[in-house]
Amino acid sequence: MQEAISDSSTLIHLAGIRRLELLKEFYGKILITPAVWNEVVEEGKERPGAKGVKEAHKSGWIEVIAPSNESVVRLLERELHKGEAEAIALGIEKRPVIILLDELEARRVADVYGLHKTGVIGILIRAKLEGKLASLREELNRLRGEAGFWVGDEIYWQALKAVTEE
Repeated sequence: MQEAISDSSTLIHLAGIRRLELLKEFYGKILITPAVWNEVVEEGKERPGAKGVKEAHKSGWIEVIAPSNESVVRLLERELHKGEAEAIALGIEKRPVIILLDELEARRVADVYGLHKTGVIGILIRAKLEGKLASLREELNRLRGEAGFWVGDEIYWQALKAVTEE
């Protein structure tokens, strides 16, 4: 079974458009860190993602695991939020098939450590290409509107072009 590591943003925004299950379909098991769990489930009680992540954890396809190297976490926290820092530190330790990150700075840091990454838009593009979505445009519009995810116009049109929906 493949494993992916996720930060908070990917979970929150996919849940916000009711597409969290794509992660289970694509990767089987999603690892999240205590800081990500705290942000999504504890602090985010009533926000999109909390209920879905809690249910996925109960059913076993989302697992909470802490990175073992606190020094790396502290180093990464100089540039990143705690959840992103823990996710990347865990990625350095576990070397998963992919790490799910949306923030530009976190993606840059993941590149430094040679981690393969994607984010919400990459997941939706893959889903469209594999026939799991009827329209990427509709999903991106929902992501912008319902989930409050900022997607710049250039990225929006590049994503549509990637699946020939432009």
